[in-house]
Amino acid sequence: MDLRHLAPDFAVTPQIDPADLAEAAKLGFRVVIDNRPDEEVGPDLQGAAIEAAAKAAGMEYHYLPYYPGALTRDLIAAFEAQMEVIEGPVLAYCRSGTRSSHLWALWQAGKRPTEEIVEAAAKAGYDHSGLVPLLQMHAESR
Repeated sequence: MDLRHLAPDFAVTPQIDPADLAEAAKLGFRVVIDNRPDEEVGPDLQGAAIEAAAKAAGMEYHYLPYYPGALTRDLIAAFEAQMEVIEGPVLAYCRSGTRSSHLWALWQAGKRPTEEIVEAAAKAGYDHSGLVPLLQMHAESR
């Protein structure tokens, strides 16, 4: 598991294996958010398998698929609503962690300065410079 912390209580990672959830729970994660659509992976990595492993490890599981190129208002709103009611620490994943990091960044827009969000993503290995206009627009709409 390639953990990339965006904040002390929020990390992203590329695709995980069900076996990774026991380790994630030992590291203190309480919630796993699956942003990878089931259509992108085989049955052994689909949501049902990850959910079963998360629950066996004592973690909450949430499936919120983010299809490539489909960063919609509804998706952003669903992620934000989810984040308001769950108690972390949170581990979110997709194919590379990028889509999960985009959702985190948008959730933080208006809560943190844009430069801080972009810097946190960069430290985790994600280039969010192209998201700056969207982050600023989202922050202003709050």
